[in-house]
This record gives sequence, C-alpha cells and structure tokens, in this order.
Amino acid sequence: MRVISLSIAATMAFAFAATAQDISSHRHGDSIDGIRNDGHAENHDWYKGLKQPGTGYSCCNGTANGVEGDCRPTRAFLTEEGTWKALIDGRWLPVPPRAVLQKLAPDGNSHICAGKSGMIYCFIGGSPKS
Repeated sequence: MRVISLSIAATMAFAFAATAQDISSHRHGDSIDGIRNDGHAENHDWYKGLKQPGTGYSCCNGTANGVEGDCRPTRAFLTEEGTWKALIDGRWLPVPPRAVLQKLAPDGNSHICAGKSGMIYCFIGGSPKS
C-alpha cells in the first residue's frame, strides 16, 4: 500500500513540474498532450525553418493546412538529472539529448517534432514561468 502511495505522489509531482516549464498555457488554458497534428498548422511557418541537430534535415514533415504534421506544441519539464521529458501523444517520454534544439520558441513554450512511430526529431524546451 505504501509503494502505491509513493508512486501516486511521484506521478503528481511530475505532473505539476511539467507545467512549470511553459511560460503560458497553450490555447488559452486547454491541456496540450503533444498529440500528433494538434497545433501544427498555427506554427507551421516557424516549424519549417527548424533543423535537426547534427544533420541539418528539417524537423517539420508536414503541411500548412494542419492535416498532417510532426511538430506540435507540448508540455515538458527538466528532470533532476538535467534531461527533458515531454508529453507525446498523451504519454510522458524522455527526450533524447541529440534532439534538443538550443533555442526558444516564439511563444516561449515547449514544442516537439516526432513521427508516427514516436521517433523524436527535434525538441524545444519551454522557458520557466517566473
């Protein structure tokens, strides 16, 4: 019973920490779970200029109409070890350090570019709230 309580407390702590990394909530307070295609169209012009670290390939494999798109806003947090975790299709997943872009998004929030398979191409961490 005690183990269950500790795991629930840990899960809640991660959930609260996750929102702390984003300057403002996405879409006027709606929850963003990094769902594929969700929010892509609004940011497509900016996404298409992002390049994968080390390769120079585009992070964005999508269209401006928002029907398809690998990049989207998400929630994320830095772990105590200094690595990122991001919501991708509703699940908290570790972000490989090779995918982290050293820049801020225009809205100050976190964004992820990941394919249907879950492969993370690019990630931009949000700016902490003040």
